[in-house]
Amino acid sequence: MEIVRSHKDIPVAARGAAVALGNFDGVHLGHRSVIADTVAMAGRLGAPSAVMTFDPHPRRFFRPDTPPFELTPGANKARHIAALGVDVLFLIPFNAEFAAMPAETFVSDLLAGSLDVRHVVAGYNFVFGKGRGGNFNLLETQGVKSGFGVSVVSAVGDAEGVAYSSTNVRDRLREGRVRDAAALLGRAWEIEGEVMSGDQRGRQIGFPTANVNPGDYLMPLLGVYAVWVGIVDGRTTDWHPGVVNVGRRPTFNGEGVTVEANLFDFEGDLYGRNLRVAFVDFVRPEMKFDGIDAIRSQIAADCATARAMLAAIAPGDPSALPREAANFAGR
Repeated sequence: MEIVRSHKDIPVAARGAAVALGNFDGVHLGHRSVIADTVAMAGRLGAPSAVMTFDPHPRRFFRPDTPPFELTPGANKARHIAALGVDVLFLIPFNAEFAAMPAETFVSDLLAGSLDVRHVVAGYNFVFGKGRGGNFNLLETQGVKSGFGVSVVSAVGDAEGVAYSSTNVRDRLREGRVRDAAALLGRAWEIEGEVMSGDQRGRQIGFPTANVNPGDYLMPLLGVYAVWVGIVDGRTTDWHPGVVNVGRRPTFNGEGVTVEANLFDFEGDLYGRNLRVAFVDFVRPEMKFDGIDAIRSQIAADCATARAMLAAIAPGDPSALPREAANFAGR
């Protein structure tokens, strides 16, 4: 998948595409429906398939002091979109110039002009342009004038009527309901980041951990989770079962939230490596302990619980495992 990071000087091969529009935070099952329709339309038109999204998230631009809320910031979003068979990702910088662009200009100068789109697909609630002045009706009207097709994807949800939405995913993660979040995403939710140097306290306790930089990711309910940890090597990911603690380390008066992963039966130096931590199930909430022995005992119990959770999952279960990790189940 080609990534284009500007709405100016669009490569010739990226022009004339069928384009899905949206923020696509989470790339959940609702987003996948929009993107799948776009890929199908591109096939019918003999055109490239493309997704247009924005970086940073518009909410981050307008409210920079908002605590981290993104489900798939940066490269993680691109990774999941690429897995859907998209040819081009337009990752447009959302800055003051772009925020001030009227909706009509967005359509005439960007979609019909620079991109020369053949077709546009958007979710039913997509809005765009200065003051959120553009919607599906404007797209449809302008599309007729400019000669490109427009289609909308209605809201979709699960069998119980729960909508596939980024808000619903965030709500479930904040409650520690990572399996329910995975059911809306169609895969386990991940935090992806570089391993930073920590205080080595885990190694001293006997359970060495990789301290993953959480960046702009939403933080789930603080506590311990059964996870698959993927060591990224270029375009491949080597998955390992493990356990992660997301918390403030109250026993040691820690400040700020840390994401500390222990990879089961793994030996090797992970400093500076990029890890994907895929959350499978909730083990327990954050706790404060009386001392090192109590911590060591609880971590051993957490690891045993996490191993059992991971072993009990059917291989290929999309509500629990990322697709690449399916053949690690029960290992």
